[in-house]
Amino acid sequence: MIKRLAAFTLCATALSASALTAMPPANEWEIGPWARGKNYSIGMPATPREGANGSLVVDFPQAGRGEWDALTTGVGPLKNVDRISIRYRIDAAPGTRFVPAEEPDQTATISVYFQRAGDTWTAKGRYASYRWYAPKQAVMPLKPGEHTISMSLDDRWTNVWHRPREEHEREFAAALSNTARFGIAFGTLGRRSHGVYATGPARFTLLSVDFD
Repeated sequence: MIKRLAAFTLCATALSASALTAMPPANEWEIGPWARGKNYSIGMPATPREGANGSLVVDFPQAGRGEWDALTTGVGPLKNVDRISIRYRIDAAPGTRFVPAEEPDQTATISVYFQRAGDTWTAKGRYASYRWYAPKQAVMPLKPGEHTISMSLDDRWTNVWHRPREEHEREFAAALSNTARFGIAFGTLGRRSHGVYATGPARFTLLSVDFD
């Protein structure tokens, strides 16, 4: 499994994000993240399912059956990208709530991040700035309906320790020039990719991802 992950993560044929003209198919996405040989999404399939018109479909795990932390895909450098947008739909049974796995008293959220090649997932030293998370205004509560999240790469992205890009401009630029993965994160405002679950049947459909 670790060898398979390494091949997926380090694939030299990944298109640069600016060259993507269509959302990558389901088999090029991964439900995870995988870090140091462990998948942090629990009770989930390895990849999403293909939906209508090239969409991706994932069912949220229900209480006591796991958690969903992130949906990721390989991309190339983001240095020539100005804006990232995702469009998605959430369908849920009446009364279903979305609950953060680690902070059940907080609001469950969806946001995005990108990751520099070579990240060790330790968040120590220089690796604290190998992952960059969407600005606060682009962190949205999980709720039924069709939604769009759009953010500029000139906005106030933050690193693993919530430090803004303006404090680490060189590291931010390096991550844009050496991007390896793009992810959709499920968690809370303070713990972006630490997992959520649903209290009833609920489905996530990713309709589009745009790098402009």
